[in-house]
Amino acid sequence: MSKTEKQATGVQSGAQGASRKSPLETTPQAIRRTVTIVVALLFVAVVVAIAGIIPRMHARAALRQQTDSMAVPEVALVTPQMGKPMQEVLLPGTIQAYTDAPIYARTNGYVKAWYHDIGAHVQKGELLAVIETPELDRQVDVARANLNTAEANLRLAHVTAQRYEGLRGTDAVSKESIDTASQTESAQQASVVSAQQSLNQLLELQSFERVYAPFNGIVTARNINVGQLVDSGSNGGTGSSSNPGGNVNTGATAINGPQELFHMSSMDTVRIFVNVPDVYVSEARPGVKTNIDVPGYTGRVFKGTIVRTANAIDLNTRTLMVEVDIPNRKHELLPGAYAQVHLQLPISHPALIIPVDTMLFRSEGLRVVTVDAQDRAHLQAIAVGRDWGTRIEVLSGLTPEARVINNPPDSITENEAVHVVDVDGKPQPASSSPANGGPANAADTGKPS
Repeated sequence: MSKTEKQATGVQSGAQGASRKSPLETTPQAIRRTVTIVVALLFVAVVVAIAGIIPRMHARAALRQQTDSMAVPEVALVTPQMGKPMQEVLLPGTIQAYTDAPIYARTNGYVKAWYHDIGAHVQKGELLAVIETPELDRQVDVARANLNTAEANLRLAHVTAQRYEGLRGTDAVSKESIDTASQTESAQQASVVSAQQSLNQLLELQSFERVYAPFNGIVTARNINVGQLVDSGSNGGTGSSSNPGGNVNTGATAINGPQELFHMSSMDTVRIFVNVPDVYVSEARPGVKTNIDVPGYTGRVFKGTIVRTANAIDLNTRTLMVEVDIPNRKHELLPGAYAQVHLQLPISHPALIIPVDTMLFRSEGLRVVTVDAQDRAHLQAIAVGRDWGTRIEVLSGLTPEARVINNPPDSITENEAVHVVDVDGKPQPASSSPANGGPANAADTGKPS
C-alpha cells in the first residue's frame, strides 16, 4: 500500500472514531435544547399540580367554612316595642243607681191607697201611698183629751195659787198652804208640757200615714196592695209579695216576712264600684277617664270617670275600692246590669313589649337572649309584668334598642356566635358562607378536582 493510501485510511478511521465518542460530550446547541425541554416539563408539572391541588384546597376551605357556618345557629331578631303611655285595665262590675232606697212604713195600719206603680217617675215629696191607722187615731184623741185635762188642772191650780197669794199676811191661810198651791201650779204646768209632747209624738206618727217620695227618681218595686196590713220599722210586716227581697210585686202570693212598701232609684247618674289591684293604685286617682261595656249594647261604649276611692287597701283581696260615675240622662243603663270597666290609667314610665316566644326559662330565672353588634349572644335577666298571651310586658332588664332573639334555641350559651337572618320580619341579605348559599364543595365550583 502506498503512503498516500495509508494516510487516507487513517483519516477515515479517525472520523469513525470521532463518531463513536460518549453521548455526554454535546454541543452548546444540544445543552440549550435539553434545558428548554426540562423547563417545559417542569412548567407542565407545575401547571398540572396547580390545576389539581388548588381546587382541592378551595374545596377543603369551603367545606371548613360550611362546617363552621353550620355550627353557628341562624336566628331571627325582634326589637322591643315601647308600650303606650296609657294602660288599660279591664275590671268587672255591677251598675248601681246613684241613689237607691227602700221605703218602709213608720206606722202600723192598713193600706188605704197607693198611687204609683213600678216604672213611675216621681218627684221629691210626691204622695206614694196612704195608710189607715185607726188605733193611732184613737191614741191621738186620747192624747188631746189628756192635754185638755192638764190645761184645765193648770188653770185651777193657777186660780188657787193666786187666791192664796192674795191672803198672804192675813192669817186666813197658813204659809204652808200658800207654798203648796204655788208648787201645785208648777206641777200642773209640767203636766201640760208632758201632755203636749205626748200629743206631738202621736201626731208625728200619724203623719206617716202618708208615704212620700224622698227624692226624684223611679219606682222600681211596689210590694203593697190596698187593704194590706203593714207594720212600722225597716223589718217590714206581712202582706202579699212575690219577692219580699225588694223586687216587683205581682200581687197574689202571701209571704210572711220582712218587706218594703216601695223601692226607689235615682238613675240620672249611675255608679259602678270596682276593685282595682294594688299594682295600679298609684294611677287610679279621681278624674281618670274610663270606658264601660254593657252586654246589652254591643259596640256601644259609655264614658265614666273615677270620682272617689276608698283610700285604703283591702287586706283580704289586696285591692282598692274605686267608684266610677256614669252620666245616664236617658236612663239607658239599668241598676243591676253587668258591665266591664276599662280603666285608662296613665303610665309614668311605659314598659317594653316583647313576644312571649323570646323568653327562656332557666333555673336561675327568666331570661331573654340579646345580640350585640358583633353578633354575639348574651343572656339577659328580665322582670315581667302583664301577660297578654302572645305578648308580655317587660318592666326591667331591656332597653328599647336591644336586639332580641325570637325563639332562641335552648342550647344557646353566653357570648355564643349567631348568624342573623331576619330582623323584625325583614330577611337579611345572604352572605357568601355555605350556610347562606355559598359553594359547599369543589364540585359546586364547576372546576375539576
